[in-house]
Amino acid sequence: MKKLGVVAFGGNALLQAGQKGTIDEQETNAWEASKNLLKLLNENYNVVITHGNGPQVGNILLSEQAGNKVHGLPTMPLDVCVAYSQGFIGYIIEQQLRNVLAANDMDRDIITIITQVLVNKDDPAFNKPSKPIGPYYSKEEADKIAAETEAVFIEDKKRGGWRKVVASPRPLVISNKKSIEQLARSGQIVIAVGGGGIPAFYVAPNKLQGIDAVIDKDLASALLAKQIGADKLFILTDVAKVCLNFNTPQEKTIDRMTIAQARKYLKEEQFGEGSMAPKIRAAVDFVENTGKDAIITKTTLLGVDDGGTRITMV
Repeated sequence: MKKLGVVAFGGNALLQAGQKGTIDEQETNAWEASKNLLKLLNENYNVVITHGNGPQVGNILLSEQAGNKVHGLPTMPLDVCVAYSQGFIGYIIEQQLRNVLAANDMDRDIITIITQVLVNKDDPAFNKPSKPIGPYYSKEEADKIAAETEAVFIEDKKRGGWRKVVASPRPLVISNKKSIEQLARSGQIVIAVGGGGIPAFYVAPNKLQGIDAVIDKDLASALLAKQIGADKLFILTDVAKVCLNFNTPQEKTIDRMTIAQARKYLKEEQFGEGSMAPKIRAAVDFVENTGKDAIITKTTLLGVDDGGTRITMV
């Protein structure tokens, strides 16, 4: 009986710090990320891939603004921009993963599903933007953009920069979850819940409508993993292990952490809100509701024994 794993790629799996975001860069990054999935596929896992879109959707919004200013083109709402990002990121991952599988004599269908996620239009998150998107800026750059566009920025002290933030409501229901599970358990690789999913709500009974927000990718991945009965949740980031006192002389890596310890560290604000804290909350949510483990690590350590930080029930 094969195990089912949900693997959450961070936005940096395709677009890394300091890169411009050219198609060549993103394809190369996707190729490298896809190679590491082979370890899970060879360890008797079926796989659902989710991915972030923070850098990409930020760039899409900048392009939208430029098109409006220069050519008078109508700007698309944020939920549509999330859909844009799901399509092109899914395409890149699917193509490069297919190349990796072919190079290793493996044959599986790879299906990208444009995924809507139900949220509550009255979620308090809409009154307090908190989800970082786009690049990091200096304080001066952030202040200038905020003055010109009324955008809201927060400082990520752990990473050393300022990022634009938007509303991030809690995900409630993943659309097409039954099909996602059936496809994955039949041996196909599914790419879903890109960028946390396209946020939607019921504006009237039986009438869905998008809403201006970005859902946290890790929380949505944890919800998907719960709803499809996944055996393990892998949350990939740009560090090998979760750290206490990150980026200080007192930095200390964590090999294993119970959900009680994770909550304690969150209360102590050990983890940056724009980076590690959402991943810890997602891991805790999955472990608490399933009794199964979650792993937080970097892409190159996926499937490696003792790689990353393991979050457990006790």
